[in-house]
Amino acid sequence: MKKKLALLLSAIMAVGMFAACSGSSNSQSTASTATGSTSNSATAQNTSDLQVDVFYYDFSDVYISTVRTAMDEQLKEMGIEPKNWDAGGSQPTQTDQVKTAITAGSDLLIVNIVETSTSDPAKDIVDAAKAADIPVIFFNREVADNDVINSYEKCAFVGTNAPDAGHMQGEMIGEYLLANYDTVDLNGDGTISYVLFKGQEGNAEAEARTQYSVEDANALLTEAGKPELAYYDSKASTKYLVDAAGKWSAQAANDYMVTLLGNYNKDNNNMVELIICNNDGMAEGAIAALQNVGYNNGEGTTIIPVFGVDATDSAKALIKAGNMTGSIKQDAVGMASTINTLVKNVQDGAELMANTDQFTVDDDVAKIRVPYQMYDGTSD
Repeated sequence: MKKKLALLLSAIMAVGMFAACSGSSNSQSTASTATGSTSNSATAQNTSDLQVDVFYYDFSDVYISTVRTAMDEQLKEMGIEPKNWDAGGSQPTQTDQVKTAITAGSDLLIVNIVETSTSDPAKDIVDAAKAADIPVIFFNREVADNDVINSYEKCAFVGTNAPDAGHMQGEMIGEYLLANYDTVDLNGDGTISYVLFKGQEGNAEAEARTQYSVEDANALLTEAGKPELAYYDSKASTKYLVDAAGKWSAQAANDYMVTLLGNYNKDNNNMVELIICNNDGMAEGAIAALQNVGYNNGEGTTIIPVFGVDATDSAKALIKAGNMTGSIKQDAVGMASTINTLVKNVQDGAELMANTDQFTVDDDVAKIRVPYQMYDGTSD
């Protein structure tokens, strides 16, 4: 996909303008080129000039790492060697990386955007891609402003429908509590106290999961004549704890939980009886803190129900061992294969959104929705 010189120069100027304020001085140090061989040498020869750059918000995110593994495997099967970039949770770093990739002649940008509380960074990336005539696919972390996606015919988003995870989690929590209410109600006061680990302020997935997991669980409880869930700290102005670094990390949840257990515990008759987490990483961090004080260590120990989202392999193992209660599967392999349907379109010179009839696509914008599924350990 050779660009005319004028287009390339305009692209460099465009990205230079938006990257100038990024504050990042070293973008290339966070890029890693995937390695490996293809199974079809003829395909590799045909696609060796297709430069695909994939920008991840943070390699340390467990779910994102699973997507990255699936993406690498599938792209290599297509004869494509992707160049992977790690923003380390920094939008200025990612913006600088995109600039570098465009200047180096990228043919396709696949972006797991860092900043989701505002659409400005995504808009800057779309403008730069459009100036260079390069397709851009956003994924996982949604660009909420449809006008940004619609501003360029070679732009799309692949991700989930954010509210679905919250609704499914709320249903799973409500049904579990109704089946195990007296066991979960450790102090016997008739009310279930909970803590919720949000992940990140302003993120569409975090906001929806925070809202609907509690709302939907409460709806099931009150319909059955039970009181609504009670946040463990009645004086708190917000009914959740957020990862201050915006990384949805196990460490953040673990730190919170260790501190929390110092004041809210069985000896004080106010033990937190339910833990809701907006991803499995935070669920694992919370479980580690519980296990350190004797809970959630399998049969024969008191189990505090912990619910997460993603159904990562490590979370599945905890659920099957009885140390975690449930999760909502966010299909990493399905996410990667859906993205790569669009990559194949670029590879073949087709329109970006060709061959997508089998997917759920929004009516008014090029957004493909990968479905969630409940996971309680009874199925793979």
